[in-house]
This record gives sequence, structure tokens and C-alpha cells, in this order.
Amino acid sequence: MIDLRSDTLTRPNQAMREAMAAAEVGDDVYGEDPTIVALERRVAELLGHEAGLFCATGSLCNLLGIWLLTKPGTEVLCDAQAHIVRAEMAAHASLHGVTTRTFPSVRGRIDPDTVTSMLSIGTGPFLTETSVVEVENTHNFGGGTVQPIEALNELRQRCTAQGVSIHLDGARLANAHVASGVSFADYGSLADTVTLCLSKGLGAPVGSVLVSSAENIARARIQRKRLGGGWRQAGILAAAGLYALDHNIDRLADDHAAARSLAEAVADAAPEAVSVEDVETNIVVIGTGAKTAADVVAAARDSGLSISAVGAHQVRAVTHLDVSHDDCVQAGRILGALLA
Repeated sequence: MIDLRSDTLTRPNQAMREAMAAAEVGDDVYGEDPTIVALERRVAELLGHEAGLFCATGSLCNLLGIWLLTKPGTEVLCDAQAHIVRAEMAAHASLHGVTTRTFPSVRGRIDPDTVTSMLSIGTGPFLTETSVVEVENTHNFGGGTVQPIEALNELRQRCTAQGVSIHLDGARLANAHVASGVSFADYGSLADTVTLCLSKGLGAPVGSVLVSSAENIARARIQRKRLGGGWRQAGILAAAGLYALDHNIDRLADDHAAARSLAEAVADAAPEAVSVEDVETNIVVIGTGAKTAADVVAAARDSGLSISAVGAHQVRAVTHLDVSHDDCVQAGRILGALLA
């Protein structure tokens, strides 16, 4: 089975497992796990922030990052396809009393004019106040879209002028860095809180890191514990993250090339199903035409390919380090045949 449902499916290789086994550990609730401390410092420095907090999931990092920048009864603005509103189980409203309001986008790409026209500032007791704008980079449901650095800079300037914070969901920020050449620090400078996921294309088995000011991270550490997210000798997992940062960033370009080849193979048989030029990183979104996404997913599985449905007539394939370039080309041929 060629499994392209998500890059979360990656498994640690032998060298990563050896790094995990050799990790020096301690009790992280007491702040005494040296490997976690090293990972948190490294990611904070990488993104140009003061401090970091290692968490089990990117969703928990997003929950904490937005919580730091809001208060109950205020809102976060994000695009209509954002992970925080589609795939985080309404956690921000359910747990922290924060509402969301969405703006339209083309493939998840931020338009500063659209976003800032929707800011609700100084609206008193009449309208919900905007506390934070959330940006996702790369954009998952947009098809691995890389946010243009110029748009992010413009958004940052306008939001800062209005007293509105920015949270950057960096679930695939490493992919954006490799595809665009923009440094992690440049991306990090454009937001008050930033997440970096280690368990997708970077190949670690578990974990994301939230970065912000030292004061914010101290608050987030308490809230993480309150939510049941404190953990003990998790340096075994942090060691995998450190290994991923050392060895698996540059190789993301291989995943991007494989995704492009997959899209080309689909387009050879069913050119209306996919735009090859829209494939920027490791995610390929494919239209299923008159067929339902569920039918295509089932037929693909019967042909030895596992993919995801992301809409009634859209499927998604995500390339990653556990699938070869040749397998990705074969996946494109299978999909092309099903959709032709």
C-alpha cells in the first residue's frame, strides 16, 4: 500500500531511534528534562523568539498560542479553511471562550486588504473585538500553499498598528522555509506566537514546539498543565525532534519534487483534475469531477493507494519521507487512471 493520507504517518528511522534511546531525560513538569530544554531553546533561537514549550501536538500548541493572545469573549480571525476552525474540534471556543470569524481566501493565501478590512477594533459593547489574526504556513487545505513573505510583512505592520496580535500555525513551516528560501527567523519575526511541528515531514514521531516571549511561555506552561498536557521524561521524544532538525529539513525538497511528479502523472491522464503549477510543497489537492471523493478514495485503496477526502469532490495526497519518488509517480498514475 502506498500511503499518502498525510505526512503525519512518518516513522522514526534507526538513527532517530538510537538518538531517542540515548537521550538524557528528567521530569519535565519540574523543568528538569535536559533534552526537552535543549529542544525548546533551539527552536526558540531558530524562530527568533525568547523561549519555547514542547507539546504533544500542534493542536495543543495552537490552543495555547491563541490563548496567550486573547481573552474570553474576544475573537480570532482566520481564513475559512484554516486548521484551527476545521480540524481542532472547536477547542478554542469550547475550552477558552474564544470565538472565530473567517475571511475568504484563494487556496488559503493571505490577502492583507481582506483581513484588515474585517478587524473589529474599538467596537465597545456592540461587536466582538478582534484580539488576534491567525495565519497558517504552509496552508494544509489550500494544498500546501506557501504564504508570500511580502503579504505577511504587510499584514504584520497593519495588525501591529491596530494593536492586534498574530499567531502563526507553523504545522509545515519547515516546508515553507525550504520551498521559499525565507529563513525561519524571518517567518518567526512576523508573529507573536509561532508553532513548529516536528512530526510531519520532519519525521519525528510526536511533538510540536510553541515559541514566544519568555513571559508568555511561562504562562503557557501553566495552562498546558491545566489542560492535562504536562509530561515527565519526554526527552525521549525531544531527542527525535532534535534529530529531525539536524537531518530532515533539507530533504523536504525531495518531498516537494515527488508531489510535483505525482501531480504531473495525474495531469497526464486527467488534466482537469489537478493544477500542476499550484503544487508548491508536499500536498496535492485533486478534483474528482463527477465522482465523489469517497468513491475515489475507496477505488484508490483497491488499487493499492491510500489517500484522504478533503471535500465532497476533492482528495488529497501528501508526500513524505516514508514513500519513494517512484511510489509517488505510481500513485499519480493510479489516480489519473481512476479520474480519466
